[in-house]
Amino acid sequence: MSARDRLADGLYGAGWATVKKLPEPAAARLGRTVADVAWKQRGAGVRRLEGNYARVVPGASPERLAALSRAGMRSYLRYWMESFRLPAWSTERIKGGFAPKDLHHLTDGMDAGKGVILALPHLANWDLAGAWVTTKLGIPFTTVAERLKPETLYDRFVAYREGLGMEVLPHSGGTAFGTLARRLRDGGLVCLVADRDLSASGVEVDFFGETARMPAGPALLAQQTGALLLPVTLWYDDSPVMQGRVHPAVEVPESGTRAEKTSVMTQALADAFATGIADHPEDWHMLQRLWLKDLDPAKAPGAREGGAR
Repeated sequence: MSARDRLADGLYGAGWATVKKLPEPAAARLGRTVADVAWKQRGAGVRRLEGNYARVVPGASPERLAALSRAGMRSYLRYWMESFRLPAWSTERIKGGFAPKDLHHLTDGMDAGKGVILALPHLANWDLAGAWVTTKLGIPFTTVAERLKPETLYDRFVAYREGLGMEVLPHSGGTAFGTLARRLRDGGLVCLVADRDLSASGVEVDFFGETARMPAGPALLAQQTGALLLPVTLWYDDSPVMQGRVHPAVEVPESGTRAEKTSVMTQALADAFATGIADHPEDWHMLQRLWLKDLDPAKAPGAREGGAR
């Protein structure tokens, strides 16, 4: 393991070990302080976040974009402070930490027994939403995690999410899709973060007026298994309770090739994501390149930039 990898693993490990022991107000203050320091330094992640917000809020002044990026970094660090502390939260704290609207789309879908796919963008804290689903609703689910470097850091994330009641599959390796399909055919729940393609086979979508690429997996799984595909958006307000909405199902088109159906469905997901992001841009933690115009053609579409998530 390189010195850089050892440092990354050590920092995340220290975060989990230290922050989860802090009182919640102290952790919140620490998160805001770290966010403000990072924002003032204007590193690559902050500059990219600001550039992405410029697409979401067209015509925004430099002052407005700066205010958004500062709020965005505070939201991003709130995610990390919550995530470091989640394993220490009581059952009641988790149950009271999330208040989703239109939950009936999920519960009715699960009651139908055909399986449900929840697709989310990088809004607010999807780990908290997942912990709420397993704790409040008592519904286990399967998800996929990006393979991080070093491997020990990936192992930390897997152990953390499995500790919250999730089944976690590696993104690479080629077996995840088949396992997800089996879980859905058995009437299970699958949750996927789906606003950024990590492969070379994503679907091009119109996203805030420009072309981006998003993963085909959610739409393909829905077509192959008959599972319900539900977009979900999340956001923070001024309270300790995260807010969210379960959107109506994305329907499988009645006609067209598999590729054509996948394109239509992925665009529908992108449109649902865009509504939530436009309403709460500061809670969209996209510190990486997303739009095709921004991607370096010499790099793979999934090339990482900024922090892990």
